[in-house]
Amino acid sequence: MPQPTPHVPPDVLLREHGLRITSPRVAVLTALAEAPHSGADAVIRAVPQTAETSTQAGNDVLHTHTDRGLVRRIQPTGSVARNEPRTDNNQPHVVCRSCGAVEDVDCATGQPPCVVASDDTGFVIDEAGVTWWGPCPACRNQNAPAHPTPGVTHA
Repeated sequence: MPQPTPHVPPDVLLREHGLRITSPRVAVLTALAEAPHSGADAVIRAVPQTAETSTQAGNDVLHTHTDRGLVRRIQPTGSVARNEPRTDNNQPHVVCRSCGAVEDVDCATGQPPCVVASDDTGFVIDEAGVTWWGPCPACRNQNAPAHPTPGVTHA
């Protein structure tokens, strides 16, 4: 189970990363804290009207936050790019093949990125990505047989 990320108020994060505190920037960070692994459209829809954030402004804020290390962008194969507030490591993810849900998975052993290349072939590796795929609990339950399997008793 993923470890909780310590909550740092958006204004503190913005200052630490050399950014001015604006309502769209705070709103985007707040939206991602509430719904990590969201696509840009979902983040912008979650930003309250009071932030006066257009689609373009929301995208600009996401790009700035990513460039400054406040947000990490991931893009599982076949999925839209997702944004997450967890940037302190290269933690692996698990992705549902049915609905596309994405969750963080912490390392079982060692420190992130949880994998080590056997030969870096001269590269300076600064990031690694591990993604596991399979149905999430909700999709597994939806696809469960409507009728009990003959010969199986349920307690």
